[in-house]
Amino acid sequence: MSMESIDLAGIVRDELEAARQASSGRAARTVRGGQNHALKQTVIALRSGSEMAEHNSPDEGTVQVLAGRVRLVAGADAWEGGVGDMVVVPPQRHSLLALEDAVVLLTAVNR
Repeated sequence: MSMESIDLAGIVRDELEAARQASSGRAARTVRGGQNHALKQTVIALRSGSEMAEHNSPDEGTVQVLAGRVRLVAGADAWEGGVGDMVVVPPQRHSLLALEDAVVLLTAVNR
């Protein structure tokens, strides 16, 4: 079995550019996982001020900030993070807002 390697820096650059051009201010690419895998990793880019509106939580997940700054809001709780910060996604509906142009790596497990 060979090792799989992913150029995250290149994906961050590409997805951030795509988000800047998109009318929604968002772009995303699954870099690992899918239907045949329990673990799924997705790079999500958000232009400053753009938001992923409130949505359901995966069974388990983390968000790691790869570029910029974001705010994750779940009910009355909020978390702000910058490059290198990581948060466990709360097990409730939540939203994600880009405080500046930002890219996060969502790692999620769905059972």
